[in-house]
Amino acid sequence: MRPLESTGALFIVFYILWALLGRQQTTITRTLPVAASVFLLLHLIVEKYRWQMIPLYILALLFGLLVILNRPFDPPRWLAITATIALIPAVALPILLPVPNVPRASGAYQVGTTIYTLTDESRAEIYSGQDEARRFKIQIWYPSKPRPSDKPAPWIARADIFSPAISDLLKLPPFFLDHLALVQTPALQDAPIAPSSTQYPLIVFSHGWKGFAAQNTVQAIQLASHGYVVVALQHTYGAVTTVFDDGTIAPNNPDALPDGEPDEIYDTAARKLANQWAGDISYALDFLAGEDQDTNSPFHKALDLTRIGVYGHSTGGGAAIQFCGTDSRCKALLGMDPFMRPVSLEVLASGTPQPSFFMFSQGWIADMGNSKSNNLFHKFLIHDANNMGVLTIEGAKHYDFSDLPMLSPIASQLGLKGPINGQRVTTIVNDYLLSFFDLTLRGQETTLFNGPSPKYPETQFSH
Repeated sequence: MRPLESTGALFIVFYILWALLGRQQTTITRTLPVAASVFLLLHLIVEKYRWQMIPLYILALLFGLLVILNRPFDPPRWLAITATIALIPAVALPILLPVPNVPRASGAYQVGTTIYTLTDESRAEIYSGQDEARRFKIQIWYPSKPRPSDKPAPWIARADIFSPAISDLLKLPPFFLDHLALVQTPALQDAPIAPSSTQYPLIVFSHGWKGFAAQNTVQAIQLASHGYVVVALQHTYGAVTTVFDDGTIAPNNPDALPDGEPDEIYDTAARKLANQWAGDISYALDFLAGEDQDTNSPFHKALDLTRIGVYGHSTGGGAAIQFCGTDSRCKALLGMDPFMRPVSLEVLASGTPQPSFFMFSQGWIADMGNSKSNNLFHKFLIHDANNMGVLTIEGAKHYDFSDLPMLSPIASQLGLKGPINGQRVTTIVNDYLLSFFDLTLRGQETTLFNGPSPKYPETQFSH
């Protein structure tokens, strides 16, 4: 809970427990509901309303009115017990569904972020049913030298549309995640890029099926704080939803990856999808090359386009493999639970020429066992000549590679993470992610890829 929420809740808790213990009301205890109401009013002004607080709002208002009307809360014991039981969900709701806190990164740089809409006139949109060019969005995080007026960026832009879409994905009521609109990040919106004597290496991220560009914000901020420019793509019609600047909403198109179809039909559709996503990566790099040359761009002469890393999660991991297998601009490849069925037969047979590294959750590589994707990965790995290793994190599940576990302390019960501690997964993933790109794009030595690390006994490492 946030500070003003917690303070107001504590006053209500103390007030009810005092009555439950049968203690006589004092001047101080009678003021507690009024104090709670004041703090919750401040909370509404400063921290903003969220539906999980409604029971506490009601209790504070009810007890505050009793005080104002000079009606002491001196109920019989059964009523005090009933009030205490009612207090449990009132306090539990905002604790179990908090406003997530996006942690600060460990690097020396402050971080800025900005969003662009790109239109690739050379490619048709194949999933909208309209005769139109491919249009998608990108979000960029970068080292920043902020101005005093710069404001924190939201975790998700247009959360009013994204939150119901994510709720639907998780099979929750549409309003369930409305409070995500309140989540702010340490990154500053549209802050100036930090001046540097050398250009910043570029890292591209591709999300998974029904994912979204901001789903790995914690990783993006970590990388940017260490001197990388990180570009996350929002793959239109493959993402959970996409909202364009003109208000157009492009929902996920389930036909793009048709579940339940025979393997031949499904694999053909998956490879078509990967080609479209790899095309998004290619066009985003073309756009950034233009920005690097544009004197009016905030990224003018700031990008080192000879040092480009690409990584992806799930279907985005397959798209990253597909791109790096066919485009020499990719200098380093990292996959997180990569879904291999979208990868073309040519890339599966030849591997990728760049240094590569792959991280798997136990829920993907071990628990899924003999899945078609896993079998394809093992065949691919034989031909992946510059592979630097495969890491499996025990106790982790598929979404542990994203920000989604921070949505709730009961994320594992909601299917958003495995039993392993979420902060521990973040530590492991961020260490390997940063170390891999530091090694491959900057030549900074590390021992992490020599074999199993004693720092992380909950991982398995193989070459």
